Amino acid sequence: MPVKRSAKKKNEKKKKPVWRGTAKAGGKRWSGEVTLHSDALDLDSGVFTWRDPKRIARSLRDSAEQSRRRKASAFQSAMSMLTFYINRGGRNLTAAQRKILNQAKVELRRLYGRETE
Repeated sequence: MPVKRSAKKKNEKKKKPVWRGTAKAGGKRWSGEVTLHSDALDLDSGVFTWRDPKRIARSLRDSAEQSRRRKASAFQSAMSMLTFYINRGGRNLTAAQRKILNQAKVELRRLYGRETE
């Protein structure tokens, strides 16, 4: 006995598959390699795991200002490294650590006199 198929609605969109794995067979992601082996800044070990946002911001500022290998301004390099880490962490960052890192972004802006009003 033939099975009836339901008709698709005109405005119904196709569901896109959700990417859940890694593209490479080895299971390593390029973003992890960037964090470990970035040549732009010499970061202190474990800087993104610290609990003090001011300390994180000062460390990033110092690393960015001492680096001669960066292409952008010190502020841009420090902020992009912090933003990259937050975005890379995704769901694996705890809410508390995400809050600390976002506070570090605010502190970094303050250190460079770029507060938002």
